Amino acid sequence: MLTVALRTLRFRWAAFTGSFVALSLGVALLTVMGLVLASSTDAPDRAPERFAAAPVVVRGQDTLTVSTPIGDRTAALTQPRAVPAPAVARLKRLGTVVEDRSFPVRADGGPRSLVGHPWSTAPFAPYAIDAGRAPRTADEVVVTGGWAAPGDRVRTDRGTVRVVGTVPDLGFEDAVFFTDPRAARLSPVSLQLVVDADPSAVREAVRGSAGVRVLTGDDRRYADADPGRDGEALTAMNALFGTAGGVTAFVSVFVVASTFAFTVAQRRREFGLLRTAGATPGQIRRTVLAEALLVGVLASATGCVLGRYGAPPLAGWVVDAGLAPAWFTVGHHTWPYHMAFWTGLLVALCGVAAASWRAGRTGPVEALREAAVDAGAMTRGRWLCGLALLLTALVTLGIALADDPGDLLHRKTYIVRPMLLITAAALLAPLVVRPLARLLAWLPARLPGATGMLMRENAAAGVRRTAAVAAPVLVTVALAGSLLGATATLNEAKATETRERTVAAFVVTAPDGTGFDARTLERLRAVPGAIVSPTSSGSVHVLEEGVALVRSEARAVAGPAALAATTRLPLAAGNAADLDDGSLIVNEEWERHSVGESVRVWLGDGTEKTLRIAAVMHTGTGGNGVWVTPANAPGALVDRVDVALAHGADTGAVAAALREAVRSAGGRVHDTDEWVAATYPETNRPTRLGLLLVLGIALLYTGISLVNTMVMVTSDRVRDLAALRLTGATGGQVLRLVGAESLVVVAVGAVLGLVVAGLNLAGMWAALGLLAVRPTPAIPWTALGTAVGACAVLAVLASVIPSALALRRTAVRLAGTRP
Repeated sequence: MLTVALRTLRFRWAAFTGSFVALSLGVALLTVMGLVLASSTDAPDRAPERFAAAPVVVRGQDTLTVSTPIGDRTAALTQPRAVPAPAVARLKRLGTVVEDRSFPVRADGGPRSLVGHPWSTAPFAPYAIDAGRAPRTADEVVVTGGWAAPGDRVRTDRGTVRVVGTVPDLGFEDAVFFTDPRAARLSPVSLQLVVDADPSAVREAVRGSAGVRVLTGDDRRYADADPGRDGEALTAMNALFGTAGGVTAFVSVFVVASTFAFTVAQRRREFGLLRTAGATPGQIRRTVLAEALLVGVLASATGCVLGRYGAPPLAGWVVDAGLAPAWFTVGHHTWPYHMAFWTGLLVALCGVAAASWRAGRTGPVEALREAAVDAGAMTRGRWLCGLALLLTALVTLGIALADDPGDLLHRKTYIVRPMLLITAAALLAPLVVRPLARLLAWLPARLPGATGMLMRENAAAGVRRTAAVAAPVLVTVALAGSLLGATATLNEAKATETRERTVAAFVVTAPDGTGFDARTLERLRAVPGAIVSPTSSGSVHVLEEGVALVRSEARAVAGPAALAATTRLPLAAGNAADLDDGSLIVNEEWERHSVGESVRVWLGDGTEKTLRIAAVMHTGTGGNGVWVTPANAPGALVDRVDVALAHGADTGAVAAALREAVRSAGGRVHDTDEWVAATYPETNRPTRLGLLLVLGIALLYTGISLVNTMVMVTSDRVRDLAALRLTGATGGQVLRLVGAESLVVVAVGAVLGLVVAGLNLAGMWAALGLLAVRPTPAIPWTALGTAVGACAVLAVLASVIPSALALRRTAVRLAGTRP
């Protein structure tokens, strides 16, 4: 059987090219994924940056620790605490103490990520003046990089300043250094200190101060901005490549299974001759499996080599795209190659398993078969697998809708779930191929001439051929519609929530990372005709099931009357007017969410409290957090003011007065439409790139499968082309017929893909409805049109070019050509 398999590969190499290329690319991507994963586990800890030259850093409490029966649970505080004043006094007796402050700055012509610091902290990085001098007055600054030079006057949201010096860019931030008094006025709260003293003496001085940490050595990195960003970036990168690897395995099996199934169907006469010659069904199956084994070994080995050379450039790309830290490189590991090789081999054998079984069932009578019309395309195994997958998809969807509709909104769910329906649709496609092809070709068939009629009948007669070509188109269209449609629908749902909640005529926002001071709030309240509702952002933690410390975003509102005038909460129970300093408003996701029930919570600064539930909101898309009063949001700055209009107030006059009131604070005034547009959610960069990578893989495999299948189909129809030429058809007419048939088949796959995508989006829409959100399902027509257009171009080229080459021979020679 091995000898037969080798000779088959030699003489039918074109039939196996698509499977070989698909497997090679799949194994290459799996190799890259494994190398990236292995390299990320060996990632070094980030070294200190801003305080690399600091002797000791003392940081106030910034984490919450709660004891549970299975160990301590920790979470970052939204409002970290400053080092207690008594501890600061003791530290000053030990040596020099420098208070650190960080605050965002926006400057005309400057980088978007500017951050302000007091000049006294610059030597701890260390920064050193390379041009100009240090700042001396409130309007003088020193900047990093070359975006401004000494002598420039720069307009910022902190006032107009004069650049008097520059320092080299150290690569981790874009900084603006103010004088210490000016920085203290801009950012009154200091959360960490630099102490020039012996570390042991510093630890003794802060002993007994709850949550205060003394950072030395490499631990000084925890005083940098977002010290965990490397770990988060690596986690996101691994999730991206993990998802891509899973889709690669799925589509590889799909392509290999489709290719081998069609190859077996084409070779039924060949297998019939072998059966007539005495071959047993087991020998036929082993022959097909041996062919897959040989292709799998060669393709997997090739893929490992491609992955070895492709991983470093890809690592450079993820670093340049900001998906990985700047230091990330691919290391030398061996287990990813083993994992990718054996996975590729397993994919090849799994993909051909069903085809080998069908090949073994070929009877000797098939050697005499001449009919071109496919019969029995739906085997018993195909029926069972297709119906089982369809029922599984529908039942699991129903269970999710009944039990936890919010799970359908999670990225892992809406990426994985479509694969069940896609596979089921591909298996059951022969049931609808004939009627669908006739329907799509109904109008062309009624046009003058025989082209339309032949196109319709050929597509409808070759059910297996049409299904094999339509399958990869189905995968691409269904994935594009399901994934891009899911993210767009979810974003539209969040925007719908914002639109429905916002009753205010205007929303006033503070600059990023800052808040409005008391004087600005008084000016806003004094605007004639304005009903003002200031709110601040924070968080609330709750211990669920006794072991899980869950964080919820919180908004603090000054009073329920102002809240009712500017915001329409999606309440499921209770009344927002009952909100007071001893209560809070929660959502249905909370383990305990009954009105009047008491819950133990930890506020944004770590304070533990027991509060009563005043009202309960619907879950929504997950953005319905918690509402509290300012008493339960200590340290939170007012960053947003909703403004409703009093009866008879002039909209234009109120808007002008609001803009004047917040001009000095750098605030912005939005009307309702502007606010919805400004807060319209966007898919984050890692998710967006991950989806594009998944769709790129699907489109690549679609191209491979389409080209391979169309070449096989065309080579199998050489005698059909000869018959058309002998009946008087010109070469151009034959090529137009072949191209038109390809378009019909692509259209069949596109329609099936749209149906699958529609079912997936309908499930998400139903879940959103159960969560009290009713957005309009968003269908990515542009992406779908692009995918279908690319498939159409590939299908036409892959069918017309081989046909044109075949037609170069005379009709007589074509008539004598054996299949």
